[in-house]
Amino acid sequence: MLSSGIRGLARSARVLRLRGVAGTLLAACLAFSFSTSIAAPLQAQAASRESPVVGPPRGAVLLAGGGNLGSEIWERFIELAGGDAARIVVIPTAAPDEDLPYGWRGIEALRSAGAEEFVLLHTRDRGKADQESFVQPIREATGVWLPGGRPWRLVDAYLDTRVHEELFALLDRGGVVGGTSAGASIQASFLMRGDRDTNQIVFSPEYLEGFGFLERAAVDQHLLARGREADLWEVIDRYPDLLGIGLDEGTAMVVQGNRAEVIGGSQILLYDASRDSELPARFGAGSFLDLGVRRAIGFDGGSRARSAAGVGDDC
Repeated sequence: MLSSGIRGLARSARVLRLRGVAGTLLAACLAFSFSTSIAAPLQAQAASRESPVVGPPRGAVLLAGGGNLGSEIWERFIELAGGDAARIVVIPTAAPDEDLPYGWRGIEALRSAGAEEFVLLHTRDRGKADQESFVQPIREATGVWLPGGRPWRLVDAYLDTRVHEELFALLDRGGVVGGTSAGASIQASFLMRGDRDTNQIVFSPEYLEGFGFLERAAVDQHLLARGREADLWEVIDRYPDLLGIGLDEGTAMVVQGNRAEVIGGSQILLYDASRDSELPARFGAGSFLDLGVRRAIGFDGGSRARSAAGVGDDC
């Protein structure tokens, strides 16, 4: 476990990165515009080596936009967690107390997708979140799922605790962290809709920091369904080095390093201050992206699948 002093320094470093203290270097690395044309694989690989890595170098994150998630999203999460051998920890702490811990219906969607082994892990006590016995299920897990609700609850309970450290360790050993709605937004370095009182405030000065599984990024959700298409520009205008990722309901992005794939029934929107256009770039299912150079690298046609019940989408 990291000492509290080291954890504080790590947290400060992440905040400084958000505020652009790395200025010139980051600007040089990120001064690429999106292109909707498909780049050659070798060119994309070379570009990725020269650009910042946005997603986890090992393992994967799955970010879903809330609402009804199709079976292909649940099945991809289970596949990334090891298929039949998946050991899943569900952390439903973003939800209000009256919905916890055993009323979360999403377990049925995971079970239908093939998962058999679950542990529900929840606390509001940061001291408990630092206990060895509490985090042991994460150490044994191959995947962790973060349902929706309000992201500030996850910050208050887990940011810079042993739970947070063990989620990074899970990724480092090749596991997957997935989440929907608030469970997607919390995975970015910059936190969207973290205000305690309302989800209508785009970002709160008291809750600017997410878990940081995606570096130099902000993630919003329910994007088209709730008319939030313009909201990420408020963040990008203030922090132009960030990559804005907007997820519509029923849609997800799987990120491994800089490689991202879009799955689901709607679209994701990407917001980049270095682009000439004020319109975000839109990508549907089957799109493959290089988030390091902010460029499309492929498309396989995608598919739409039936929806399963989406729950806990307060954010």
